[in-house]
Amino acid sequence: MYADDILVLAPSVTQLERLLRKCEEELSYLDMVINVKKSACLRVGPLYNVRCREITPSTENSIFWVNQMRYLGVFFVKSRVFKCDLDHVTRSFYRAANAIFGRIGRIASEEVIIQLIKSNCIPVLVYGLEICPLTKSDLKSLDFPVNRFFTKLVNDCQVYFGFDLPSIIIVRQSNTFMSINATYRLLFLI
Repeated sequence: MYADDILVLAPSVTQLERLLRKCEEELSYLDMVINVKKSACLRVGPLYNVRCREITPSTENSIFWVNQMRYLGVFFVKSRVFKCDLDHVTRSFYRAANAIFGRIGRIASEEVIIQLIKSNCIPVLVYGLEICPLTKSDLKSLDFPVNRFFTKLVNDCQVYFGFDLPSIIIVRQSNTFMSINATYRLLFLI
């Protein structure tokens, strides 16, 4: 088995280099190397704007610092605090919703359109966001494209069909995630 999409977290650049060396050492036992073309460094914390030298693994190619990176479908941005970029998910939601409208237009019933949006577009909008520390403003920005969709479709049918907004879904999923995580931690302590 192989593990790709590995995320290495470190409290400092020096520690990051040490961890990278250890990873390279373990990978060399497996006759594997780090693909620096698919690797990037992102800084989060009070010194996020301080310029750092590139991290150079033993392959002599540098791993560059970026302002934004995608990890398992979630976009993280360099910032003072851990932060996710919501522009990508919003654009993906609009693309998916417009694809549905482009194919079926107004010929389908509202129930069918809503079910298609609920099953195909909302998952695109909320995917992976339960791990992101979202502010009330972030949650409202996720509600905006959904509200625009309903405005486009029919006013106030959102409540009629029991359609939950992304802010409600993410809070519910985060609470579930945290309670499951707490249960597992409790099991490991026992």
